[in-house]
Amino acid sequence: MMSETSLNPRLQKLLIKNFRCIGEKPVEIELDDIVVLVGSNNVGKSSILKAYELIMCEGSKNCELKIEDFPNKNICSDKYPEIELHTIVYDNSPGEKWIQGLDNGEKSVKEKWVWKTPGKPVRYGFNAEKNEWASDTDKEKVPWGAANVANSRRPQPHMVDAFDPPEAQSQEIISLLMSILTDRVTNLKEDKDDKSAFQQLLSNVKEIQKNIVEESQKQINKIQEDLSQYIGKIFPKYEVQFDARPEDDVEKAISFFKSNPQLLIGPQGGFKCSVDRQGSGARRTLLWTALKIISENSSPKKSENRPHVLLIDEPEICLHPSATREACDLLYNLPVKDNWQVLVTTHSPQFIDISRDNTTIVRVERDEFGDIFGTTLFRPERAKLTTDDKENLKFLNLFDPYVAEFFFGGKTILVEGDTEYTAFNHVIAENPDKYKNIHVIRARGKATIVSLVKILNQFGTEYAVLHDSDTPKAMRKNKDGVKQEIVNPAWTKNKDILAEVAKSTRRTRLVASVPNFEGAYYNDELKNEKPYAALSKLRENPIIFEKVEKLLDGLLNYEKELPDMAIEWNNIQNLEDKLKSI
Repeated sequence: MMSETSLNPRLQKLLIKNFRCIGEKPVEIELDDIVVLVGSNNVGKSSILKAYELIMCEGSKNCELKIEDFPNKNICSDKYPEIELHTIVYDNSPGEKWIQGLDNGEKSVKEKWVWKTPGKPVRYGFNAEKNEWASDTDKEKVPWGAANVANSRRPQPHMVDAFDPPEAQSQEIISLLMSILTDRVTNLKEDKDDKSAFQQLLSNVKEIQKNIVEESQKQINKIQEDLSQYIGKIFPKYEVQFDARPEDDVEKAISFFKSNPQLLIGPQGGFKCSVDRQGSGARRTLLWTALKIISENSSPKKSENRPHVLLIDEPEICLHPSATREACDLLYNLPVKDNWQVLVTTHSPQFIDISRDNTTIVRVERDEFGDIFGTTLFRPERAKLTTDDKENLKFLNLFDPYVAEFFFGGKTILVEGDTEYTAFNHVIAENPDKYKNIHVIRARGKATIVSLVKILNQFGTEYAVLHDSDTPKAMRKNKDGVKQEIVNPAWTKNKDILAEVAKSTRRTRLVASVPNFEGAYYNDELKNEKPYAALSKLRENPIIFEKVEKLLDGLLNYEKELPDMAIEWNNIQNLEDKLKSI
């Protein structure tokens, strides 16, 4: 999370109802530095992104709704489109009565936008003193006052739609790059040092403006007199006066950059054309580049800059596989390096990094009655990941970018290694009608099983875990090269796995292969190229296939019987007894 000492506001929560495909039941999105929205198609993920952009455009035509945005294209008094935003603030600029203290010591401001007719909305603030929303009859009904002032107090949105036309994508890239320049100009304006080049420029412009007005005053006076003469005939004793206001907001008279900057791309020394004429992949790559530049070249007065929110729909579209991880890293690093929050929709597990501290994962889905709702699947502080957990998950992400598939729904089986992962996937592939929507996750070690179980517990879903029992003792060579018996670290990890699985609030099944997967179902140890060797034996030997299939069925259906060399256990004594029996 962002530092509590930050001077800039940040988004805390977004609630949406009666907007597009979202119905009466509000969709509630908890916000973090990074929020990843997952879910199937047509459940409202893109509408959630649009909702924030919409309310930030208050006062402009971009904030207007069409009748198509209303529920069933009908206007009902009890089903008005409504978007509610909670913002964390660090000063009293909204006004004391609008500020609500939270249990964690932070201060929150609540606002909501209601569209009673197609067109522009009405904004209301939540009065913390009265503990109620402002009404239409209240003299003062919003924090921060006018829309343009309120917008400047909240993070600035940058919306990148999945299927934006080339011109829109190009303009978004240009606006991101221009924000570096405009932020710098803002800092120059706030520099009150009379010796600065910018202040000297303002002084010169004021003097030039004043001279121009003085030189034109005779002509201006003549026009004023003529206008006053005509208007006085209709409105006696009225006159017209023109005030050029040469010394007011003089900085607005200065334009440092062209109003229509271009971004060109092409071979070195060759012809370069505008970005909107490039392919979608090139435009998206340029977008990451623009974000990278901003994150690494932020203004020196970073704390005084307005924060930003990147709203990006399906960033994986049109990206080459080699660019996907770079894009993911850039998005996740953006809030760390600069004052940004990121709200992203995706269908790709590669854009979910569960090793990060600043990531919330929300699944948006539609229930059997057609209502859309958002469920927070994962927040790092709730999962209580240790430093070792984060390191385990970081390395696992590098080896397996699809490890986060379980966030997208389906049945989850967590396995220890590559051999069982390969074997189960082969069985699934051989029976596609029987096994559907199943995610087999390979932890590549018992320590990582513990880390992933913490996430699955916070995820709040049913799952099964398969691991090797191993043995209480093991033979290891000492420093002199002599073998000696020691306590097996792998056996000790069994207790850690059990402790975490026991914390689940949903039904689970914890199963051990005794003493290991290869020995239990293949009747021997697979020494070399274990996944390949296991797959070959699985194809050649129907008895082995039957054992592995029975094991898979038992991990999916907790009522089914397990193979002889597998045991469901809830006490370390269960494992010891099973080992003695064989």
